Amino acid sequence: MKRYLARRLLAVIPVMFLVSLIAFSLIYLVPGDPAIALAGEDATAEQIARLREQLGLNDSLIVQYLRWMRHAVTGDLGHSLFSAQTVGHALWTRLPITLNLIAGAMLIAILIGVPAGIISAVKRGTWIDRGVNLGAAGGVSTPNYFIAMLLIIVFVLHWNLLPATGYVSFFDSPVEWFKHLLLPSIALAAGATAVITRQLRSSLVGVLDQDYVRTANAKGLAQSQVVLKHGLKNAAIPVATVIGAQIGLLVGGTAIIERIFNIPGLGSLAIDSVLRRDLPVIQGIVLISALVVQLANLATDVAYGYLNPKVRVAG
Repeated sequence: MKRYLARRLLAVIPVMFLVSLIAFSLIYLVPGDPAIALAGEDATAEQIARLREQLGLNDSLIVQYLRWMRHAVTGDLGHSLFSAQTVGHALWTRLPITLNLIAGAMLIAILIGVPAGIISAVKRGTWIDRGVNLGAAGGVSTPNYFIAMLLIIVFVLHWNLLPATGYVSFFDSPVEWFKHLLLPSIALAAGATAVITRQLRSSLVGVLDQDYVRTANAKGLAQSQVVLKHGLKNAAIPVATVIGAQIGLLVGGTAIIERIFNIPGLGSLAIDSVLRRDLPVIQGIVLISALVVQLANLATDVAYGYLNPKVRVAG
């Protein structure tokens, strides 16, 4: 298992290297001179020249990348072009909020998707199975922003049960923290819940048709014991991969949800930075988002190795 984990850790390095190249290249993907793009169209020639000197844009691309990367690995990603904040401070103050939202959405997706997938597999061919499949199809096909608006209409405007916007820290008020995160987490979790449900149902149906499961049934074991003890672990192997992929999608989906619910997370910062062309902040967001996704994939690989001993032996 240690060798398997070490190999997965080493696999993160080339991915992050490629991401760093993409993040660094963002400044040169903007049409025209990067110094003019950063300084603004109204900047004077002296201001542009001074900015080029400050940013080291007169050096070769290799020198610029190595210098930028040396600062990036120490957490120094420069300063925002529109505030006195450092990029690192802006990211680290907003990242926990986004991680709270992603964790809440993933928890909801697992708590709903796993039981729904099990029930659908056990009751396959019945109206319950068809109902679960219909709900999963709706969850996959409905955009999360539409679900977010429906939740606001029902739970905020009609029933006045939950707040519509804002964020409260867990340390300030756990109850308010939960209330403010519940609706956005549900909206963000809809697609992931549907995918987990469908994948688990498909996997579990195949496992329940295996000979060893039939043998367990023939021995008179309770259906719950057969499903949970003998079937679920093997059926969960492909589901673990799906969960890892969904975490990556949730990272990308937070931007719209945070905007709708006015949550000051990384997604909202990304939208504001793109609109203002705040390239240093965008570079930092690309790096930190890729790192979060890679860590999620690493956790998925560990879970996959735990569920499938053959992978650990091969690793």
